[in-house]
Amino acid sequence: MANVSIKFNNKEFLLSCEDGQEEHLEELLIQINQKFNDLKNNLGNLGENKLLLITAVKIMDEYYETKKKVDQKKNELKDLSNKFRELKSLIYDYRDKKEEEIQELNINHLNFKNEIETNHKKYEKLIDDATDEISNFIAKAKLDNISQ
Repeated sequence: MANVSIKFNNKEFLLSCEDGQEEHLEELLIQINQKFNDLKNNLGNLGENKLLLITAVKIMDEYYETKKKVDQKKNELKDLSNKFRELKSLIYDYRDKKEEEIQELNINHLNFKNEIETNHKKYEKLIDDATDEISNFIAKAKLDNISQ
């Protein structure tokens, strides 16, 4: 344990703290001393015990106000985190839906392409058959003209 010598209300005190915490203890005591002196200047000399009690009450009030704000920020952060998870879920759902739509469009495109190729082949066959029939008709008509 380390010892720290501090001055509070013009009196010397020796306090113990964990090793390595000396600077932190000194900083805390500077803040407490400043609050104590501010109250002493603002309220006058009400007596050391009463000023110490008022100082402690003010510090606890600040602590609870800070704690309340921290708790409020934690709740806000929790709400934001929940909203983020919800938004993330919506984004993934949207992405999955769009991927399904794209896959369906690709299948429809392939089916349409196959249908066009099939119809093209049928059209080609129809043209070929019609051409053959016309050629046969012309050939038959020539034969009929020659035989007459």
